[in-house]
Amino acid sequence: MPSGIEKAGKRIVSNKKTKFKTLIKGAVIIIGAAGLLFAGSYFNVQEWIKGLLEWISGLGVWGAVIFILTYIFATVLFVPGLLLTLGAGFLFGVVKGTALVSVGSTLGASAAFLTGRYLARDWVARKIEGNRQFSLVDEAVGREGWRIVVLVRLSPIFPFNLLNYAFGLTKVRFKEYFLASWIGMLPVTALYVYLGSLASDLATLGSGAQTRTAAEWILYAVGLIATLLVTVYVTRIARNALQQKVA
Repeated sequence: MPSGIEKAGKRIVSNKKTKFKTLIKGAVIIIGAAGLLFAGSYFNVQEWIKGLLEWISGLGVWGAVIFILTYIFATVLFVPGLLLTLGAGFLFGVVKGTALVSVGSTLGASAAFLTGRYLARDWVARKIEGNRQFSLVDEAVGREGWRIVVLVRLSPIFPFNLLNYAFGLTKVRFKEYFLASWIGMLPVTALYVYLGSLASDLATLGSGAQTRTAAEWILYAVGLIATLLVTVYVTRIARNALQQKVA
């Protein structure tokens, strides 16, 4: 049997591990919040992104690597990725741009998912507490798993960046989340990249100065249909699950 000294030693080690994990969680939250606050307070985010895209355009092969890393950090720090996606179409073309955005957005969403699941779980839970949309998603994911992840990724009614963290609190496995996110985001990614490829220069990206194209109307139609489908489907699944629990 372990002696009293051994038990006390184990308790000390356990307490140190707990404190260390708490410090890591706190550091991640503080760094993320500070980065977001800094970007929002001291920069015009859109102009900053356009400047970054212009810089990336002159980096050659390394430009693709820097773009992916930028997209990952932007996703984790809650920076909207629309302008980056449009910029990818302008800088790299439809095929290469879609591939780069797909890699960056999927890796960024995965990083946020893992952070929400293992490092910032309590913070994420507080952020989504009382939100009916996330409650429905959580209930539906418990029933349908990766299918709900795909549907939600197709719908613009759910906030992309926060949802990445929120999925970390659900029962979906990381492998399924990764693949479903990649598949679900790909169609809309390709359409936005295509729209970016039509821009005449970086200054017009996201400004609304261009004439609306057929691709834009298609994008809006896809978004509307996806929104209706995911709302009806997720609500029905969640309602059925609740009814079964009550029964």
